[in-house]
Amino acid sequence: MKANGPFKILALLFVTVLAFYLIAYHTIEGRRNRNGPWIVAFTNDLSGAPALRIDHPALAITNVQLVFPDAMLPTNFTAKTILFQRPRPVPFPLPMGECIFMDTTFLPGSVVMRMSGHEVQLIPRVLTINGREQPWKSGETIALTAILTNAISPRLNGR
Repeated sequence: MKANGPFKILALLFVTVLAFYLIAYHTIEGRRNRNGPWIVAFTNDLSGAPALRIDHPALAITNVQLVFPDAMLPTNFTAKTILFQRPRPVPFPLPMGECIFMDTTFLPGSVVMRMSGHEVQLIPRVLTINGREQPWKSGETIALTAILTNAISPRLNGR
């Protein structure tokens, strides 16, 4: 009978630890996912220019549009909506440009995209475009025109 004692204690300890783990896991996952992901639609505006529509209903951010009037849509472009929910290695391609940073540990997290020479960062507090913070305003349309950059690096220019 004494051999049964340690087994019962170990079984009880295992069940207790397992229950604690399951409760902690579901609590953390619930907090991590409660606000939901960024919803970004890659589309075009009425003139055919590439555009993004950014939504996040839990943060009361809806229909924020970024339009790239000087850019061209890729030839094989099809409109697509992406939910930035699951982490994945960066950079990865998007329908227009690429995602260069994504932290979705606690949703909505932070997403940084590079498109048509512009860097767009989605964070709950503000929208950042090319390093400049802009407050979120639902229904706003922002036109991002071409950025003039020196395409020749000093190293490549023989200096």
